[in-house]
Amino acid sequence: MNKKCYNFFEMGKRKPSYYEESNRKRFEELSGRLKSLPFFCREYFIGIEPRTSVLTRLNYARDLEIFFHFLHDNVAGFEYIGIDELTMTDLEKIKTSDIEYFLSYITYYEHNGIRYANGEKAKARKLSAVRSMLRYFYNKDKLSKNVASKVATPKLHEKEIIRLNDHEVKTLLDAAESEKKFETPHKDAYNLNTRERDAAILTLFLGTGIRVSELVGLNVTDINTEENAFTVTRKGGNRTTLYYSPEVGEALSKYIKTREKRLFEAGDTAEDALFLSLRNKRLCVRAVQNLVKKYTGTVNPLKEVSPHKLRSTYGTALYRETKDIYVVAEVLGHRDVNTTKKHYAAISEDIKREASSRHILRSQDKNKK
Repeated sequence: MNKKCYNFFEMGKRKPSYYEESNRKRFEELSGRLKSLPFFCREYFIGIEPRTSVLTRLNYARDLEIFFHFLHDNVAGFEYIGIDELTMTDLEKIKTSDIEYFLSYITYYEHNGIRYANGEKAKARKLSAVRSMLRYFYNKDKLSKNVASKVATPKLHEKEIIRLNDHEVKTLLDAAESEKKFETPHKDAYNLNTRERDAAILTLFLGTGIRVSELVGLNVTDINTEENAFTVTRKGGNRTTLYYSPEVGEALSKYIKTREKRLFEAGDTAEDALFLSLRNKRLCVRAVQNLVKKYTGTVNPLKEVSPHKLRSTYGTALYRETKDIYVVAEVLGHRDVNTTKKHYAAISEDIKREASSRHILRSQDKNKK
C-alpha cells in the first residue's frame, strides 16, 4: 500500500485495521530488505506480487538474503562480488550442486551474528524461495536453465499432532478461572487482573479454533453477542463470520464487561482491540503464545501446547461431532481440504473403524430357529 493511502488514515477518516497495520509493517520491512538484495530481485518481487501475500514475499526476501550471503561466503566465483552487485549473468553460474550445498549449510549456520538451525521443514521453505526466483527468471527467458528444479525437496516427516483430551480441556479452563493456581502469591495476584481476559482467550481458542493472528486482530466491534457470532480476518485478508457456543459467549461477556470498566477508569475508551494488555494496548502474538504456554504448563507440563495445538484440539472435536471434513475445513479456514485431511487422518481411522463395526451383512432373526 502506498504512502498516499496511509495519509488517508492519518487524516482521521478511518483508522487502519490490525491486518492493514501488520501488512504496512511487513511492506516496510520488505522494502528495506530489497535494498540489500541484487537489483534484479525487485523485478522478481513485483512480478509475483499479484499472486502472493506481503508476508509470503517478506519470507522469500529473508530466505533469499541468506542464500545470497551463502553464495558470497562459500561458493567459488562469488566471493569477490558484492551481493547488491550480482547480475543475471551471475545467476547463470549457479549449479545444482551449489543449491544442494546450501541445503546442507543451513542445517547449522550463522547470519548477522546469530546462530540458527534448520530442520527439514525450514529447509524446504528456503528451497522453495530459491526455486521460485530461478523459475520466474527462467520463464521470462532471462535464464537458460532452471537448476533448482533438479534439486530434491527434503523429505518431510509428519510430526505427531498434539491435542488436549477432554479432561485436560476442562482442567485448563477451570485453572484459567481459578484465583490460585501458580507457585507464588505474586503470580496469583497478577492473575486476578487478567483472569477474565485469559479465560476468554483460552475459551475462544478451544471453542472456535481460530488462529492466534486472527485472535489478536479481533476488535470489540467484531463481536455480535446477540447472534453469538464474530467476524474474523483470515489469512489473505478475507473476512468471514464464525459462530460460538453459549459457553464461549459467557466467557466473552464477562471479559468485555471487565475490559470496558478498565478502559473507563483509565479514561481511554477509544481502543478498538478486543484483547488488551494491562497497559490497555492490543496484545501481540508473542504475548498470547506465552499466555497459552503458562496455563497449559499447569495442566500437563509434558505437553508443549501452543495456540495452534488448541486449534487442533477444536478441529478434532468438531470432526468427531460432524464427521464432515469439509465443515471442519470451512470453519478452520483451510483453503485446501487436503490440509485438513492431513491433520485429522488419525481421526478418520476411528470413524472408519466405527462405521465398519456397524455394517451388517446379514440381519439375524432371533425368533428364527
